[in-house]
Amino acid sequence: MRWLLKRLGQVVITIYVVITLSFVLIRLMPGNVIDALIAQLETEGVEASQIQAQVTNLAGIDPEDPIHIAYIDYMTDVLRGDLGTSLWSGKEVSVMIADTLPWTVFLLSWATFLSFFVGIALGALMAYYEGGRLDLGLTSYAMVAGSIPYYVFAVLLVLFLSYRYQIFPTSGRAPNGMTPGFTWPYISGVINHAVLPVLSLVLSGGIASLSMRGNSIRVLGEDYLRVARLRGLSDRTIAVQYVARNALLPMYTGFMISLGSMFSGAVILETVFSYYGMGFILVQSVDHRDYPVMLGCFMVITIAVVVALFVADLTYSKIDPRVEGTNSDTY
Repeated sequence: MRWLLKRLGQVVITIYVVITLSFVLIRLMPGNVIDALIAQLETEGVEASQIQAQVTNLAGIDPEDPIHIAYIDYMTDVLRGDLGTSLWSGKEVSVMIADTLPWTVFLLSWATFLSFFVGIALGALMAYYEGGRLDLGLTSYAMVAGSIPYYVFAVLLVLFLSYRYQIFPTSGRAPNGMTPGFTWPYISGVINHAVLPVLSLVLSGGIASLSMRGNSIRVLGEDYLRVARLRGLSDRTIAVQYVARNALLPMYTGFMISLGSMFSGAVILETVFSYYGMGFILVQSVDHRDYPVMLGCFMVITIAVVVALFVADLTYSKIDPRVEGTNSDTY
């Protein structure tokens, strides 16, 4: 229990520190929302003083307030569950995140799980056929693909499969003009729009297969596998209960981290595909110096990463008996 309370305290402190640092760094960025509004509305004859008054009335805060006053006001609102109002659009930040976050989770959870399990399957094949042509080919691909950023694959997929061959849509998260609902035309349209973003992440996921290959080869040389064969256990039992399980253990923490940090990967991906998710509105908020939206998005990303690490700490001892007792009061 003492270990659990200690870890919970670390979670709270980490989230608080990251939010504070994000607030300070964002407020120290050059320019502000008023400058962005002036740049866009100057041609319409709107005076800067009128724009600043409109922003102050809209958001309930003055972007020109001293940073310590703005920080106290913001943290007080956050503790009340109020993430503020977008300085640019006038919408509540919590509403904007609630509208876009499920789409980002849908897109990136599929990409993360597929990348992980495809990497496991390929890594197991590479280890089983170690030194063969299949191992050489897959290892070469994994090394090349793992060194190429996912957004390069994204641009290539859009160029060829969207613009040139027009197999998949170029942008959006659902078919235009179609009423949302649990109908096959709408669901199939949503899947169709998500194929290329997911595929771009899966194609660049070579690191997981290389990790699985290395772990499997290491496990295959362990003495307990020889004992298992001497006991007469079947190859399937040895492969599943001994090789696969022990090879996956070192990858578990990395998988949990990738689940938590997948929201940060949405920024470029959703921009390339014009996929209206949380990463897309984060990019827009940076362009417009929209402090509340930026802080709200960063808060979600921080909480997701910290919670994922916390869950990994809690569950690792359940899947690996060798670390049992680490999460105890004697630690």
